[in-house]
Amino acid sequence: MPLGLSLICATPAAAEPISAEEAQRIREEIRLLKAQLARLESRLGPEEEAAPTATSAPAAAPAAPQASTAVAAAAPPPPAKAAPETGISWKGSPQFTSDDRAFKVKGRIQADAGYVSHPPGSDDKGFGFTSEMRRIRLGGEGKLGSGFGYKLELELSDNKVDLVDTFVTYETKDWLVAIGNQNQFQSLDELTGDTTGSVMERAAFTDAFGFERRLGISAQYHHKDWLLQGGIFTDDIGALSNSSDGPSGGDENNSFGVDGRVVFAPKVDDTQLHFGASGHWRTLKRLADKPTVYRQRPFLHGTNSYVLETPGLNVDDEVNYGLEAAAIRGPWHAVAEAHWLRAMRPDAPDVGFFGGYAEVGYFLTKGDTRSYRNGIFGGADPKRPFGKGGIGAVQLNLRYDYLSLNDRSAGVLGGRQNAYLAGLVWTPINYLRFNLNYGYLTYSPGVTADGVFDDYNLHVIGTRIELDF
Repeated sequence: MPLGLSLICATPAAAEPISAEEAQRIREEIRLLKAQLARLESRLGPEEEAAPTATSAPAAAPAAPQASTAVAAAAPPPPAKAAPETGISWKGSPQFTSDDRAFKVKGRIQADAGYVSHPPGSDDKGFGFTSEMRRIRLGGEGKLGSGFGYKLELELSDNKVDLVDTFVTYETKDWLVAIGNQNQFQSLDELTGDTTGSVMERAAFTDAFGFERRLGISAQYHHKDWLLQGGIFTDDIGALSNSSDGPSGGDENNSFGVDGRVVFAPKVDDTQLHFGASGHWRTLKRLADKPTVYRQRPFLHGTNSYVLETPGLNVDDEVNYGLEAAAIRGPWHAVAEAHWLRAMRPDAPDVGFFGGYAEVGYFLTKGDTRSYRNGIFGGADPKRPFGKGGIGAVQLNLRYDYLSLNDRSAGVLGGRQNAYLAGLVWTPINYLRFNLNYGYLTYSPGVTADGVFDDYNLHVIGTRIELDF
């Protein structure tokens, strides 16, 4: 007999009594139904328990008075709430989630090859053909629950292993606090990931001015179109290590700095806008006892030869600040930055340097666009991936990159660069990119053989394959 008819027969208004066997069968069906509803409740979570739906246990309550007293008394107590289920998703690598806890393996491979023409009169073997494993990175990130999280990454670069992003976080709706080794909010180009940038290397001023991760504490406030970032930092982990002990580093290193950045990023119709400004102050403390050198390579990282380089300067404090502007609309994006650095010397005039770049990019494949989140650029998610009806995303980028390490009023000559760069980026599928770059670099002047300055031009070709997950 169906359950509904059994219940009707069990009511006082029934036309005839039911047998003991039939009553026992009805009790068993009710017990099984309640157990199933309890399992569904455990999967819905607390919010669904607070606001019952048509499939939750409370919805069955009105039927209880119609059942016989014997049936109600026979119902077992509700089962204990089931343990949270663990979900597994794929984002380039497995990601495990359970309630407010999560873990994801992270990694990165970048292999470069390229060519840099020789400056006139130079027999420096660092020019010519170059190849290297630009980065090999492995680590993980996760959430511990109650708003706490972490990130830990090790990177092999320049034939040594370093800690990169290595910190613990606490996050609420609008706030994020981080303690550990992290970036300092110094530039849009510096903060944008090296696997999502427009060209193979960041703007020349980011390396020349010493932008890097450092040990410290930071806080970020993000609400609607506004992002505020700030922190207090010491030095990079390598400079603070015990292997650097002595009067010029290691345990003796007591340098520190303060950094801040503000971003206003409204979206107007289909256009994502970005306006930013940052300011930075650093005191070198005991590091001021040794000379500071500002320098830069000819675009490619594969050569360790420098074409811009100042003499050693006795610097005790640095102040720098930058401006940012960008826009994304459909397949187009445009961005420009300017950054000023002032190096303060106790026994000589202050020295001022300047760098900046301007860039435009366009996706040649239909429907693709550059992503943007939390004040930085992201990569492309191909609308038609390779092997699934398309060829992936193809983007063309053009960049003008300027850097001057000259301050003739202070008697400092480090060279000046005008770089004209073109980049073709192919993203066949998510997490995999191929990068082809060409650069025409002019120096007026630049360093040639034996540290001599002269005016000359260089041609640069670079290729990169990169996997990021």
